[in-house]
Parts: sequence; C-alpha cells; structure tokens
Amino acid sequence: MKYLLFILTVGCLTAACATHQPVSIDQALMAGDDEQILWRQAQAEQRVLDGSGWLYRDAELETYLNTVAARLGASADSPDIIFNIKVINDPNLNAFAFPNGVIYVHTGVLARMENEAQLAALLAHEMAHCICRHSLRVLKSMNSRPRYMAAVQQAVGRIGMARELARLLGVNGSMAAVDGYTRELEAEADRVGLDLMAKAGYDSRQALNLFEHLQQEIKDEDIKEPFFFGTHPSVQQRIENARRWLGTASSAQDGGLVRSGIFRSKLDRLILDNADLDLRIGRFEIARRSVQTYLDRHPNDAGAHYMLGEIFRQRDGREDTAKAVQQYEKAIGLDPSFPDPHKAMGLIHYKVGEQQLARKYFETCLLLAPEAPDKAYIEGYLRECLKNGEES
Repeated sequence: MKYLLFILTVGCLTAACATHQPVSIDQALMAGDDEQILWRQAQAEQRVLDGSGWLYRDAELETYLNTVAARLGASADSPDIIFNIKVINDPNLNAFAFPNGVIYVHTGVLARMENEAQLAALLAHEMAHCICRHSLRVLKSMNSRPRYMAAVQQAVGRIGMARELARLLGVNGSMAAVDGYTRELEAEADRVGLDLMAKAGYDSRQALNLFEHLQQEIKDEDIKEPFFFGTHPSVQQRIENARRWLGTASSAQDGGLVRSGIFRSKLDRLILDNADLDLRIGRFEIARRSVQTYLDRHPNDAGAHYMLGEIFRQRDGREDTAKAVQQYEKAIGLDPSFPDPHKAMGLIHYKVGEQQLARKYFETCLLLAPEAPDKAYIEGYLRECLKNGEES
C-alpha cells in the first residue's frame, strides 16, 4: 500500500453526499436549523465511508474505545451528542471528528500510544470539536461555498491522502481530516479536551507525554508533521498549550488514571497490523519498534518474529540479513508448521546463490501450504533452483 495521503478534488465534495437529496453548504447556511442540516450531511458522508472497506474491524477494540469516550463524555455539557469511535486502517498519525460526534481514529496514531490516558487525551480533543460546534462555526464564518473550496484547495497544496479515501470524504470529513480548524479553535479544543480528560480522572500529564513522544518520532523519522498536528497548531505549539494548561488549571490531575495494561491488551492485534502497513510503505524503523513492543509482551509469537524478520530482510542493511535469519529461525522453532518463514529463508539463500538450501526451504513451504496464494511465485523459484543446480 502506498503512503496514504489525503488529497481532495471538487468531485469529492459531491460524491460522498449524493444520498437522499443532499443539501449544499450555501443552502445550509441559509436554513433555519443549520446544525440539523450539517448533521444530516455528516451522516450521509459517514455511510459512504463506513461501507468503503477502509474501516479497521475489531469489535472488542471498538467497544473499548467507546467505553473510554463514554467516560470522557460523562463530564461533558453536551447531552445531545452521542459519541461513537471508529478506526480507519491507515498508518498515518491522524484522527478527526464529524460534528454529530462520530470520531475516526487512524491505526497509526493508536499504535504509537502507550496507555489509556494518552488515548483519552486524543479522544477528548476530538470530542471538544463537537462539543464546541467548531464545524458549524467554521462554515458560518465563510460567506459561500466557493470560499470554503478555496480554503480546502489551499490545504491540498500542503498535505493530502489517498485518492481512494479522499473520494469518500464530503464537506464535513474534508474539513476535519484535511483542512483542519483555525489555530484559535484548535487551541480551544486542546483546552476543553484537557479539562474533560482531567474531570474523567485521567493523569493529565500523559497528554504532554503523548505529544512529546510523537514529536520525537517525527524528528527521528524525518517525516512531515501528521494531520493531527499538520495544519493545526504545530506539535511544539500543542506541547506549549498542554504545559500552560497543566500549570494553571485547577482541574489538572496529578497521579490520575493511566491504565497501561488494559490498553496494551486491547491493542495487541492492531499494533501488528499497523506495523505491516508501515512495512509496506518502507517505514522500517517505525515498524520494527512496533513489533518489538508487541514481542516484549508476547515473546513466543511466531508470527511477530516472522514479521520482524521481514522488516530486516526488506530493509537490507549491512547486518540485516543475519538479523532476519535469526528471527525466521525463531519463528520456525516456535511453530514448525508456519510456512512463511520457510519461504523467506528460501529467498535469502537464493539471493546469495545457495540453491540447494533455497530449494529445501521452498519445498518445505509448499508442503506446508500446498494451496498458498503465491504458489506460482514459489514454484518459479524452485524451477530456477533446479536449473541452476543442473548447470553447476
């Protein structure tokens, strides 16, 4: 999968809203009940997004995320909004909220968190956008749809996302996920979100830890600021906002809930799945750290050792081949019936010209998985091994 970038076209704005006689932004701004129209439009956009195949399906995880949101929402003065958390299968560090309380969180940002308090910090920020009616306020501040379009097109020059996913985002989704809000509204969401987090009993310092951790990762990997920070206040500005709030807010919690254990247990599968996405787009070090985090908890998981081997093999650094072999052998030792590490070992031996060893591993792989999806690919290598063996 290529790097998933949000990019918006004019057609995107209408495609996602073309259900049940959609109402244009201009009509919405002239209507008597603007918010109801905005919510109906958001629901139409969500139906398209939810049926697209981009959602990460894990019922137990969704229940857990919504339990955390409910805890935060109990302290919110917004009884008309029922929050609903969903996950998008995307390795980027992003989260965005629709005005009706539906919040989408990317697997990428979830995989990089350390505990429930950090999760609460992110969810509370997105919930604050809904509570403070930021979508409605932004749309009302723009006199016309062309002005809104111009603002979105400006954002496209700086960031984007996969064209496939972009087509699913209508006005609400593109504003929240692509264009972002003004610095003032983002700062308000930070402030209100931190207050919600503290009132729910969470350790507020974990919000600062989350931002600092993500800032360091962005620096280490030399990547652009993620969407959650990109067009919003910068990471550093968000850190400063959190520090200021922690120093002045009477509701700040010192020593509140952190809940690392339950958080990690609920996200085990997601961490590996997202590491695979990072591996596919060549973010080897991020993928390696994620798999190692998982293996620290599950040292005897053959699949995780195999994935770590794949990271080393594909990175192909000076000492990576030896590290990959070590991980593949560990995976085979833990589960001799697991075909994938046998195939990987075959590829390594084939690459260095050890045809007989490569043949042995390829044959074992096919014996264990005679109907493997890539059977023809493996058989091709086997034929090359036999041909090279005859020539020698």
